[in-house]
Amino acid sequence: MTGLLDTISEPADVRALTHDQVHQLAEEVRAALVDTVHCIGGGGHLASNLGVVELSIALHRMFDSPRDKITWDVSHQIYVHKMLTGRRERMNTIRQYGGLSGFADRTESEHDAFGAGHAGTSISAALGMAVARDLNGDDYHVVAVIGDGAMTSGMALEAMNHAGHLRSDIIVILNDNAMSISPNVGALSRNVNKLRIDPLYRNAKREIGSMVEHLPLGRQAWDAAKRVKASVRDLLVPASFWEQFGFEYYGPIDGHDIDELEATLGRIKKVRTKPVLLHILTEKGHGVPEAAADPIKSHSGTYWMKKPADPGQPAPLPTYSQVFAQATQELIESDPKVVAVTAAMLEGTGLAPVHAKHPDRVFDVAISEQHGVTFAAGLATQGIRPIVAIYSTFLQRGFDSVVHDVVVQDLPVVFAMDRAGFVGDDGKTHQGFIDTSFMRCLPNMVVSAPKDERELRDLLYTGVHHDGPFSLRYPRGTGPGAPTDLPMREIPIGRAEVLREGPDITLIGFGATVMEAVKAADILEERGIMATVVNGRFAKPLDEDLILRLARTTGGILTAEENVRAGGFGEAVLALLADHGLADTMLGNLTMPDAIVDHGPQPVFRALYQLDAAGIAARAVEALEARHGEAASGEPALVRA
Repeated sequence: MTGLLDTISEPADVRALTHDQVHQLAEEVRAALVDTVHCIGGGGHLASNLGVVELSIALHRMFDSPRDKITWDVSHQIYVHKMLTGRRERMNTIRQYGGLSGFADRTESEHDAFGAGHAGTSISAALGMAVARDLNGDDYHVVAVIGDGAMTSGMALEAMNHAGHLRSDIIVILNDNAMSISPNVGALSRNVNKLRIDPLYRNAKREIGSMVEHLPLGRQAWDAAKRVKASVRDLLVPASFWEQFGFEYYGPIDGHDIDELEATLGRIKKVRTKPVLLHILTEKGHGVPEAAADPIKSHSGTYWMKKPADPGQPAPLPTYSQVFAQATQELIESDPKVVAVTAAMLEGTGLAPVHAKHPDRVFDVAISEQHGVTFAAGLATQGIRPIVAIYSTFLQRGFDSVVHDVVVQDLPVVFAMDRAGFVGDDGKTHQGFIDTSFMRCLPNMVVSAPKDERELRDLLYTGVHHDGPFSLRYPRGTGPGAPTDLPMREIPIGRAEVLREGPDITLIGFGATVMEAVKAADILEERGIMATVVNGRFAKPLDEDLILRLARTTGGILTAEENVRAGGFGEAVLALLADHGLADTMLGNLTMPDAIVDHGPQPVFRALYQLDAAGIAARAVEALEARHGEAASGEPALVRA
């Protein structure tokens, strides 16, 4: 049976709906969201999208996309927008290899005004569009939708300040659901969210409005009434906070009431002389009881639809994030000086249970990576040993603080960079493709990566006991299954590890590629090629003596890493070899590409860029054939009989 949603191919179709049809559409969209996320294996952003169904519909009824520009902060709440802008039939491909992005993507649709994936960017981008509109002499609306979690980002407040200064004609919609992925933290979100637990403001607003209507229409009385209304409002809601930025404040209103949303947006569109902030109250997971009951689990999936594990199946391996968190908890409990810091990612980094057990030792600084790094630096000046757990893609945002506040002062801060390398379904905005590069260029910084779960524990222990900046990177997902119940031990900094020996070629892996290099050596052995395999472990400092010895005693060196080539582990090895006149022993450097990598399963991209066992082995054979030539039979000359 064809529903209303199936008839929507562009925003004009949404604007043509009747009042009753709009409410029916909202119901159909919610059902479609659940079906979509369930269809793609229970992944994808669900609760955040359920919370903006009515808002998304109202925006496309009141504004004319793509002429009017709508920017979505982070954009994990963009699925409804995609459905209403011609991508309904492809929603079952979202976050799949070759399918739709899970975020806003300018290459995907003209209705995605600005690409996103990180928090705090929407207002800055919207302001840029508004200023460009005015410079070009155009006339259209610019809207930024931002959650109260993203509003804790310093960048968002910087943009608010600039917009108010310019008095630009933009509309900011504050989607207040008291959540980002984790529950929001900080004084700002706490004050904004007072409205959720106290109906006083809404009642007072209604009563004062009624009182004003019955006052005499004399000018003085009317102005006095408006002042009274504003005064009471300012006592109960932080409207004056936004007005200090130069914004006209409206709200709060019910973000699930389409009629109220449309009426309010209609009035706001007429305010063209200054920026406007509309404050809406929504519920993450709204309309689906299971999702609303647990918005954290439902942020990225239909967890309640997943089949329970077969009792006969072995327990799944812990993820690297879980291994890191358990090790952090052990360090916290064994040393009163150790603390952990993260930026609105308690769940993602695995630290939520550690925070629950040690709330005074695990600090969530909200979406404020730069502050988090400098906060850790301040802790370190007073003898505390902070572990800063931030995804590789998000630590980019705190790079200035890493340089200026940690490295320049040579402070003992440990950076635990989760989601390094290929990140999977989150795609281009989340790939951890440059952290080795930006950490390796810094004086005093130790740059490391574990080959497995046990080594992650050991490197974390090593970092906490190192008197200077220390970084370790580890991938998303599970490792090879190394034991995680052994005591942590200190690893000599700058010491690599030889895992097997062979004279024909040396394979050096860094991090996630090490065990693939071991498997590649098995493949090569079947062809009669005997390889040495090295766990590089440290990109800075390198194990120079070992690498130089192997360059001189084996058939050459091939490196593999999940980082771009520029500034990566392989370039460090090549520079070392060149310094000692051995550059010709470098047979190859397998890396992530010099390109923006899209979304898709990690194994797909590892195979595509020859960073899995088969790819490493194939490149090794190619390199050796190029060096030694081929036998007349076509078989590599170096293969033993």
